[in-house]
Amino acid sequence: MPSKRSYSYHGRPDDYAEFRVIEPGRVIQKIETFNQGVFAIVRVTTADGQEGYGQIATYDTEISVLTLHRKIAPLVLGKDPADIDAIVDHCIDANHKFPWSFICRAIGGVDTAIWDLYGQIKRKPVAELLGGKVRPLPAYGSSMSRTISPEDEAARLVKLRDTQGFRGFKIRVAKENGHDRDAAPGRSERIIPTVRKALGDDIALKADANSGFTPPRAIAIGRILEDNGYNHYEEPCPYWELEWTAEVAAALKIPVAGGEQDNDLAQWRRMIRMNAVDIVQPDVLYLGGITRAWRVGLLARLAGKTVVPHSANHSMVALFTLHLFAAMPNAGPMMEWSIEPGGMNKQAADLFGPNPFVKDGQAHFEAGPGWGVKINPEWLQSATYEKSERKA
Repeated sequence: MPSKRSYSYHGRPDDYAEFRVIEPGRVIQKIETFNQGVFAIVRVTTADGQEGYGQIATYDTEISVLTLHRKIAPLVLGKDPADIDAIVDHCIDANHKFPWSFICRAIGGVDTAIWDLYGQIKRKPVAELLGGKVRPLPAYGSSMSRTISPEDEAARLVKLRDTQGFRGFKIRVAKENGHDRDAAPGRSERIIPTVRKALGDDIALKADANSGFTPPRAIAIGRILEDNGYNHYEEPCPYWELEWTAEVAAALKIPVAGGEQDNDLAQWRRMIRMNAVDIVQPDVLYLGGITRAWRVGLLARLAGKTVVPHSANHSMVALFTLHLFAAMPNAGPMMEWSIEPGGMNKQAADLFGPNPFVKDGQAHFEAGPGWGVKINPEWLQSATYEKSERKA
């Protein structure tokens, strides 16, 4: 983002002068959704026929789609898309009785479509609109599995290091929301040194507890991570227990990461102010889009904190995160890249193209206008379709 802009206390730019492309008829005329399985695509069309595509966060997308058409579309139709901050804030303010998750997921679908629209109008990638540049970005391989044994996990990470060039990996410890339980007895204590020994000292290692521990157990596991040279300890305690996480962060030398589930900007301000986390991890689509994720990144920057956005699958959220990561001046040294070959990641390959990919440990993506990709027309045709349109 150009340095000439100043920012208010909540991280909002004073203006979006670069995007002031107001012309007669340049208002949002139509919002369409295409829902199939775990994915939902959003298309925004202006009155003069310009289009942009975005995506709603995965999982329970039919609820988010309903929320979009019932609670968000009426607030967006007829608005000038250049007023992205005002649009997003109005959607939050007008839905104050219905916070947060599905409202923010629905907003995220519209917001990311508007950013693509910007890119199409300006003939620039979103990363450039944000002040960055499309380029290969270092990525760490992120394991999503707790059922794999420590030995098998270590073996597959070694293979990925040798075949795809990853220089960092994240493993899973604890049981998700586990109340100090483990996925298997003693698994956390075993997997931490097993993976380090297999990969050697020159690979950056991270661990994610997914809200698994109370502070005493989290601190004990954190000590083991420190002893084994890990550099990122994610969501050690239930994410809503900020005081617990702050206690863990204060007790350990290893940087504590978190925030992927958080979608209230006031909560983000508290989290950053109380140093509950050292590494900030907004999820573009859980939080409500690029606009709000950018604000969180700015709040972190003012506090001297690193941003490593959460990006747990290969749908368009990975693409959005690449553009955001490429522009954030306080982005971490590596972005998250799921290493799981099947399930949602396999389905995402048919959603759009060209797909981002990893080579030599770096994530590559296209430099075309907007998101730089085309949504698969066959996928759109086979999806459940809904439309909200501005009346003449």
